[in-house]
Amino acid sequence: MNKNDLIKVMSQKMEDNKNVAEKALAAFMDVIKDEMIKGNKIHLVGFGTFEVTERAEHMGRNPKTGESLLIEASKAPKFKAASALKKAVNGGE
Repeated sequence: MNKNDLIKVMSQKMEDNKNVAEKALAAFMDVIKDEMIKGNKIHLVGFGTFEVTERAEHMGRNPKTGESLLIEASKAPKFKAASALKKAVNGGE
């Protein structure tokens, strides 16, 4: 499913037009992104948690040449599914 498909399905669930669903999705994504940039955790009960994790500086290897290289420390977005979502995906209620 791509973004346009998601907007279409959201508009049907909302019983509203696609423009409203597109604005709702854009607002949701902007809020998640902005909060993660600030380093905040977003916990949606029954769905999951969005958070930022810190990756330490470490040594890596160029797969083409085999040469060792230093990979700088970075931040990475992470999503952890709630148990209710995991259960639903696995056929539970």
